[in-house]
Amino acid sequence: MASHRPLSGGSDLPHLRAAGVSLLLDLTGQTLPRVLHWGSDLGDLSRGELDDLRLALSPQPIGFSVDGPVEVAVLPEQSAGWLGTPGLVGNRGGADFSTAFRVRESAVEHRSPAGGRLTVRAEDARAGLSLDLVVELTPSGLVRQRATVTNGAASPFAVDAVNLVLPVPAEAVELLDFGGRHMRERSPQRTAFTQGLRVRENRTGRTGYDAAHLLAAGTHGSGNRSGEVWAVHTAWSGNHRTFAERTYHAVSLLGSGELLLSGEVVLAEGESYTTPWQYGSHGHGLDEVSARFHRHLRSRPHHPSTPRPVVVNTWEAVYFDHGLDRLRELADAAARVGAERFVLDDGWFGSRRDDRRGLGDWYVSDEVWPDGLGPLTDHVTGLGMQFGLWVEPEMVNEDSDLARAHPDWIMAAGDRLPRPARSQQVLDLARPEAFAYVLERLDDLLSAYPVSYLKWDHNRDLVDAGHRPTGRAGVHGQTLAVYRLMDELRRRHPAVEIESCSSGGGRVDLGVLERTDRVWVSDCIDALERQDIQRWTNALVPLELMGTHVGAGTAHTTDRRHTVDFRAGTALFGHFGIEWDLTRADPADLARLREWVELYKELRGLLHTGTAVHGDHPDPAVRVHGVVAEDGSEALYAIVATGTSELYPTGPVRLPGLRPEAVYRVRPQAPGDVPDGNAHRWGVPLPWWTPEGVRVRGAALERAGLQAPVLFPERLVLVRATRL
Repeated sequence: MASHRPLSGGSDLPHLRAAGVSLLLDLTGQTLPRVLHWGSDLGDLSRGELDDLRLALSPQPIGFSVDGPVEVAVLPEQSAGWLGTPGLVGNRGGADFSTAFRVRESAVEHRSPAGGRLTVRAEDARAGLSLDLVVELTPSGLVRQRATVTNGAASPFAVDAVNLVLPVPAEAVELLDFGGRHMRERSPQRTAFTQGLRVRENRTGRTGYDAAHLLAAGTHGSGNRSGEVWAVHTAWSGNHRTFAERTYHAVSLLGSGELLLSGEVVLAEGESYTTPWQYGSHGHGLDEVSARFHRHLRSRPHHPSTPRPVVVNTWEAVYFDHGLDRLRELADAAARVGAERFVLDDGWFGSRRDDRRGLGDWYVSDEVWPDGLGPLTDHVTGLGMQFGLWVEPEMVNEDSDLARAHPDWIMAAGDRLPRPARSQQVLDLARPEAFAYVLERLDDLLSAYPVSYLKWDHNRDLVDAGHRPTGRAGVHGQTLAVYRLMDELRRRHPAVEIESCSSGGGRVDLGVLERTDRVWVSDCIDALERQDIQRWTNALVPLELMGTHVGAGTAHTTDRRHTVDFRAGTALFGHFGIEWDLTRADPADLARLREWVELYKELRGLLHTGTAVHGDHPDPAVRVHGVVAEDGSEALYAIVATGTSELYPTGPVRLPGLRPEAVYRVRPQAPGDVPDGNAHRWGVPLPWWTPEGVRVRGAALERAGLQAPVLFPERLVLVRATRL
């Protein structure tokens, strides 16, 4: 049996540093790596200082579960004395349920200019298992880790769970995670971080409206700009489990992993299971936690690099009422307001005249489009716009040619079909024939027409999702198959962008974002609801990857009415689009919309590269959020009245994120420069609310602020800050 052998660059106390974060790991002995510190940068420590710090942080041996200290590794083991949530849950015919991995090889790669990677190979010879761990610190200061378990024995090993954890200090006393539902995704909820286990499980087969999204632990009263915060995210688009655990012996952990259904992963000899990436972010306030995710996503080679085009989507304009003349008229109206991409939504294929039939028959409908989509695509591209198309490749209606021809391609737990949802069933893409059919149909469509964008929907949960004929649980295999399908389409059509839509914002995670260029934030485009939904989506996702649309004057999902300025000013902070029958819009509204489109085009370079910031305003009826350029040269803020305030007039608001020493010219930004509260109607002006504005240092704007204008509820104004 080989002894522990550090590979080139190895160290038993690797200290990775990047962007103000330190990750200090302990590999002394042969046990799996432990995190000694994850948080603010510790500085450039010598080997002697690292040894002394390790000694200083060593727990006092109490001797309850085992004699000596209980060391909790990134994959915790009961054999080390840990009696909390185990890292590996599995068995070999009822045996080998508790592993004792020993590190055989390790390597540390320190990257320039910052960050690095630890790789570890470990074995439990008695259990016949090997383990490969990767722990990274990215240049943006994100921790990410994953594990691969391999069965080296002749008999099968059933994997029930693989959980990875990151420790947080005792000062983290509050938890933030998210609930939600369709059209109200990612609703924040705060609880105390008390002793015991708080678990968030998702079994929907997609990320879910009520996914933990981020599970954050923070110091008392931590907010957007205050306190210390540690957060984890699971980069996986299927079932997953996220948890926070605190024990009586001073251990606090954030952990996560894929939630495997019973019998879903059974490893034969030589087979492996690899976890999704777990991401961890530390920051002073939630804004810094989010900024690390945003910078990481923006550093990817495939991150969108061209200006994000103004989108017009046809869904709320025409629904299933397709017709060439009507859609040409809508495209003309879209071009007149400055749209750059026109997306044809559901209803263009097979017998799909409503949502109960035709799904899966990915052929252009002869009934609606006797000459194919060419006349429409020619018209759209002739107007200088890109053309996009809605698809839902993972689903099938029972009333479809595909389901009638291949009923065995439908996912089911044995002979019975799952109960339908939205008249749909799930197509088993882990089945090679089904995968090949969908790939061929999408490939043919992308080859036949100038489609530059796919709105990729996913409109039902995975219930009784098994592989037939065995009925073995199949969410894991389905998720991997969807990833393979997206990857292959991107390989064949690298210029085509994909939006992750899932009944709105039901599939928003870093796993799907490795393969897509945008997420649809919610099916609800009511601007008031979107203020919250977009803010908390932005906790993970940068603005340029968030689909944010201007809807009709009366919201289709809430029947609430809003002004064009409130709708467009809300949609401005994202990848701007329009979902509104422009052919029936009031000319004055269209003229105003054109102004907002022009502002978006002017500022999208700032909005999509700058740092998103959110103020901590004490009045729940007042919101302040914005974007500050990376070099601090300019910023745009929205001051939002979500309701009526107890204060009259509204007090000062602080503008976060500016360079403290710099002087800024702060002024209203048209067209969001019309404060329409009663004071405005009475002709009582706000003294600084002029085209010239005021000149104030960044430190004063963040610490003292400036007086906000009085607004009617559900209104907003924009403020522009330019460094002098």
